[in-house]
Amino acid sequence: MDALTIAAASGLKARMESLEMLANNIANQSSPGYKADREFYSLYIAPDALASLNADVIPIPPTVPVIERHWTDYTQGVLNETGNPLHLALSGKGFFTVAGPSGPLYTRNGSFRLSATGELETQEGFAVLGQGGQPIRLNPAQPVDITRTGEVRQGGAAIAQLGLVDFRQPEALAKHSGTYFQLNDPSIQPGPVQDAAVHQGKLEAANFSPAESAVRLVSVMRQFEMLQKAIQIGSEMGRRSEEVARVGS
Repeated sequence: MDALTIAAASGLKARMESLEMLANNIANQSSPGYKADREFYSLYIAPDALASLNADVIPIPPTVPVIERHWTDYTQGVLNETGNPLHLALSGKGFFTVAGPSGPLYTRNGSFRLSATGELETQEGFAVLGQGGQPIRLNPAQPVDITRTGEVRQGGAAIAQLGLVDFRQPEALAKHSGTYFQLNDPSIQPGPVQDAAVHQGKLEAANFSPAESAVRLVSVMRQFEMLQKAIQIGSEMGRRSEEVARVGS
């Protein structure tokens, strides 16, 4: 396979990964607190080519484009007013802590509700945890007031403190599903939130715009078409080279 076809095929693979990532972002554009995925590009150099370069056999090793890794964009989304007292949004860094099926999960999605037993929970039924790691139970008959520091109050008395956490190494978090994150390194523990505020009656929107995704989607599709054309050209060049070789012989 010639160098043109190899580079184009590698580019097609990278573009396919970008399409999958963009599709996932677009599917979650209406999910409160969703954090967009981005890609980090690099160039792959075969080990044999590197060895040859070190031996001064070839001046420039052949490279192919690859997506080295995906990364999560944790920048804050716009806070939208909802008027629902159980809708919470965070400004600044930090996450709400909820009780997942196999351990604590972390989220910026504050679209909470009350369960049949009066527990504050997510739309998926995960209990929202307080500072001590216990579920937060409320009286459905009384209004709830949540301060900017995360203190939950009913009837003029403090009921609980939201379990807000932050991570000095956000790369330790991995997406679990939807807007949830989980720790992929058990040796790292969450720390207290610094300079964050809780906004009652608001939700944080996804941190990317549909227009941005549409523009990137069109760009990826155009690049995909150009790379397909490059493969066709490489194939045609190879076919004609074989014809010339047969004529010459």
